[in-house]
Amino acid sequence: MIFYPAMSSTGTWFFKRRALAFGIMAAGSSLGGVILPIMVDHVIDQAGFPWAMRSAAFLLLALLIYANLTVRSRLPPSPKPWSLMEFILPFQELPFLLVVSASFLFFFGMFLPFNYIILSAEYHGMSQRLAAYLVPILNAVSIFGRTIPGYIADKSGRFNTMIATSILSALLVLCLWLPARGNIPYILFAACFGFSSGAFVSLAPALVAQISDIRQIGLGTGSMFAVISVAALCGNPIGGALVSREGGAYWGLQVFCGVMMAVGSVVFVGARWSLVGWKVVKV
Repeated sequence: MIFYPAMSSTGTWFFKRRALAFGIMAAGSSLGGVILPIMVDHVIDQAGFPWAMRSAAFLLLALLIYANLTVRSRLPPSPKPWSLMEFILPFQELPFLLVVSASFLFFFGMFLPFNYIILSAEYHGMSQRLAAYLVPILNAVSIFGRTIPGYIADKSGRFNTMIATSILSALLVLCLWLPARGNIPYILFAACFGFSSGAFVSLAPALVAQISDIRQIGLGTGSMFAVISVAALCGNPIGGALVSREGGAYWGLQVFCGVMMAVGSVVFVGARWSLVGWKVVKV
């Protein structure tokens, strides 16, 4: 509820460099993903869990006060009676339907490394202290993954860049995380996946903005994230069930993650095809 209004407001200020703008905006959440886990871990050790939560809350309060005073849309708000059909109508357009379907499938797998990389690394022998830094490493590299692909997307095409980074994410899971054994492969995977998956966060709203009227960007991104949030919600329990079924081994979860992201990448190709066919052009 906080992230998406800021994202929709950002889209109204930019056109040519919209993907880069989304990337810079989304990079803030990656920075928070680096700082907060380390901060909370240290405050728990020094002052206990209650003060760790209070410290995090005070930090968020200060940042949200600043955000509420500064974030605004270029277009003036035009309040309308709430209508469910307004959120359904965009799905009648094939490009939008395919973008949302691809994002839904991709989201099934995207958060599994975030939530299970520490456990799987410890399962394969990494120390608990070192494994705790895998997610901060992933989020730190994701800062660049959310900005650099956004810059490239504005130059070479947002759909083209999304397809490339989505395929890369699937390959990293199946070719690096799945066979990973030991500290170095896990650290390398965390860094590489942080970059490739970070691109999705900045490019997905840019795709919706590209195929939507500027006054419907908020509606389009809201509809998309409402749908793909179901995948984000269901993906982790499915992954946990696969780990339990394999007696604590993580290969089933990793295969599920990689396959879902690969299928999502294929549907992104279909979304691009619905716009320009198989032409090699910027799109």
